[in-house]
Amino acid sequence: MINIQKNDNLIIVGVIGEFTLNDYKEFEDQVLYQEHFGGKVNVLFDLRDMLDYTVDVAWEEIKFMHEHGSEFNRVAVVTDDEWQTWSAWVSNLFIKAEVLVFNDYEAAITWASVDE
Repeated sequence: MINIQKNDNLIIVGVIGEFTLNDYKEFEDQVLYQEHFGGKVNVLFDLRDMLDYTVDVAWEEIKFMHEHGSEFNRVAVVTDDEWQTWSAWVSNLFIKAEVLVFNDYEAAITWASVDE
């Protein structure tokens, strides 16, 4: 399940429990809408409460980032999990955005809110 909030060009995605393909599609819609009407997107993924994700989410993320990676400005990932940190760095290969991993939510939102 996800919770999406929007604040200007910042999209905040909180993942709770399992991250499913339907959740990821909802995120994609928000990014594409923001990019179309507001330019490049800053994203904050709060993964502290994510328990698991489905395999199709991983594949969809790779496809989406490959096709739309230039539409991102900054991506902040909040997590304590080593695998999620590694995954965030791998995503860096597919997008032109700056990607940083945080363990502090407030620091992440401050950094991700910068409009360049």
